[in-house]
Amino acid sequence: MLIGYARVSTTGQETHLQIDALHKAGVSVIYQEKTSSVGSRPELQRLLDLLAKGDCLVVYKMDRIARSLKDLMTILERVQSVGANIRSLTEPLDTSVPVGVFMVQVLGAVAQLERSIIRERSVAGQLAAYRRGVQLGRHKHATPPETVEKMRALHATGNYTYPAIAQLFGVHQSTAKRLITGRSARKKMPVLGQYLDDDSSHM
Repeated sequence: MLIGYARVSTTGQETHLQIDALHKAGVSVIYQEKTSSVGSRPELQRLLDLLAKGDCLVVYKMDRIARSLKDLMTILERVQSVGANIRSLTEPLDTSVPVGVFMVQVLGAVAQLERSIIRERSVAGQLAAYRRGVQLGRHKHATPPETVEKMRALHATGNYTYPAIAQLFGVHQSTAKRLITGRSARKKMPVLGQYLDDDSSHM
């Protein structure tokens, strides 16, 4: 079954062009709405919920259905998970044919590359900030030494567990254990740490 979807960004625009093209392609059931790509799209969600095996979701252009490459990949995965296909009338994307499947694979590779680039830029920015002396991560509130001593004294009696001490002092159980034992709960900056280690190995 061919199921169409048409969308325009504002109430001042009309879907006539898209509707005409969908009808010409043989689509009789069409969901349409007037909303921006960043807003909620209830008609699209309703359509996706009703898709069944063998159906084909038809759109005039892919930007009518997706707000970003990541959003498009999510929609494509959802469509394919129920055994349906998706086709664009103005672009070489039709998952019912081999070239369309190839296009999806290309888009998936591009999306992965995009995520990698964003991650690398983020890490590079954090490294630069760290080297300038900027404190990264959550700002921890130092626990007064006398409080730590009280926690350790209670634990030394054998009558108080870590959860009990944590409740008494209003901290998380892992925090209480770390303060009492003096061991760090986890490695500081586990992601950036590997990059800093790589830098030091080249010195």
